[in-house]
Amino acid sequence: MAYLNENYSKLKAGYLFPEIARRVKAFTEAHPDAAGRVIRCGIGDVTEPLPAACREALHNAVDELGHRDTFRGYGPEQGYDFLRQAIAQHDFRDRGLDLADDEIFVSDGSKCDCGNILDIFGPGNRVAITDPVYPVYVDTNVMVGNTGEADETGAYSGVVYLPCTAENGFVPAIPEEPVDLIYLCYPNNPTGAVATREQLAAWVDYARKHHAIILFDAAYEAYVRTPGIPHSIYEIDGARECAIEFRSFSKNGGFTGLRCAFTVVPKSLHGQTRGGESKPLYPLWLRNHTTKFNGVSYPVQRAAEAIYSPEGRQEVDALVDFYMENARILREAVSGAGLRVYGGIDAPYLWVRGPEGVPSWTMFDFLLREANIVITPGSGFGAAGEGYFRISAFNSRERAIEAAGRLAALDFTKAG
Repeated sequence: MAYLNENYSKLKAGYLFPEIARRVKAFTEAHPDAAGRVIRCGIGDVTEPLPAACREALHNAVDELGHRDTFRGYGPEQGYDFLRQAIAQHDFRDRGLDLADDEIFVSDGSKCDCGNILDIFGPGNRVAITDPVYPVYVDTNVMVGNTGEADETGAYSGVVYLPCTAENGFVPAIPEEPVDLIYLCYPNNPTGAVATREQLAAWVDYARKHHAIILFDAAYEAYVRTPGIPHSIYEIDGARECAIEFRSFSKNGGFTGLRCAFTVVPKSLHGQTRGGESKPLYPLWLRNHTTKFNGVSYPVQRAAEAIYSPEGRQEVDALVDFYMENARILREAVSGAGLRVYGGIDAPYLWVRGPEGVPSWTMFDFLLREANIVITPGSGFGAAGEGYFRISAFNSRERAIEAAGRLAALDFTKAG
């Protein structure tokens, strides 16, 4: 008899984004005349071409694989030294942060790492998760058995939910009780909010006091434009003793199709055994990574390295500026239509408060039906997201301007 992991039966409905795709497919099949008009502002997928520096590096690396003397087979699971060194130098050491090359682990995506990191933590950890939140954080904890069943709102027992509201600037208050694992994402997906140095310092102090680990998702750090806002948790004193950081090339370099990211696990970071013994997490993640993963392909890692070249850095900055101009266009349109808009300043997402009393999925259907625009319903990110919806700025300029025009022309009082 093959027994199943029954934790999967606790998961509520389907994963958010496949459900959006299902609804859009049903709409376009029922309204084929509208199919070509649909503008997708839901999933955070990039639209613009890869930077030229990355394309050139890809071509050169593929050419290398075409010759016996430069051919490469299996690479190091943790990532090639050339990429790990470039990451550690440009993203951390050049910013005054002490980080060794081998504390970088190259992977095929932060989504994978955010789930796989749970492998090195034992059962029974008390997990704190922001609400609303990127669904992967919650669902992977359900899958490994860190939660109980979900209630009628979709909240799982055993999880400490940290409400992120307009009143607290979408940066949650420190919990009163001790927790063991803390998920933080800033710039935030889905709200577009950022956390100040003082706010992150409070979390680091809390984690060190309670011997907790912060799992810090910094996938959107390249979008920070406000001076003084941290790009990394390691800008906070003491974070090397309590935090793991996840980074991605998907949203800055446009690698959603290539797949490349990295996770930082400092050697000074420790956890505890059930017997109370303090042990470093670094060897555990090293063993996990080298056992379960065969590494990112050589051409993709060369393309990622090219991001740190002078040409690559200039092109990435231009890409980020492009998407943030989309965000400005969309933000002004939605604000002008009378809705309250958050985010879109240091992140490529707008977090919009819908009309009073209108559920998020009702707003999804209204926008799809009346404007042929796909957004992401806020309730899909958690109970605190009800009544909101997320607009992604990842789109062509033409599509962003068209979407803005349609949104500005809507009568949102008819959404309910």
